[in-house]
Amino acid sequence: MYLDSAKKQEIFTQYGQGAADTGSAESQIALFTYRIAHLTEHMKQNRKDHSTERALTGLVGKRRSLLNYLKARDINRYRAIIKALGLRK
Repeated sequence: MYLDSAKKQEIFTQYGQGAADTGSAESQIALFTYRIAHLTEHMKQNRKDHSTERALTGLVGKRRSLLNYLKARDINRYRAIIKALGLRK
């Protein structure tokens, strides 16, 4: 499996405020970004997999709404997570 509990803990430790911080916007955005990257690679090889394409679109939308929330609440945290993950915009 590409995303086991050890990898999740690593993401939450790196981008959140600790290993137990699973609900902060930064940790959720980082987790969504990891999943989006994995699904994008899958879609490059399986172009006709429409269910994965739909899931990928949903994840991108969830990440975008979390980024919009973070931008409205605290612009410095927004800029930090964008820079750390290498996202555009």
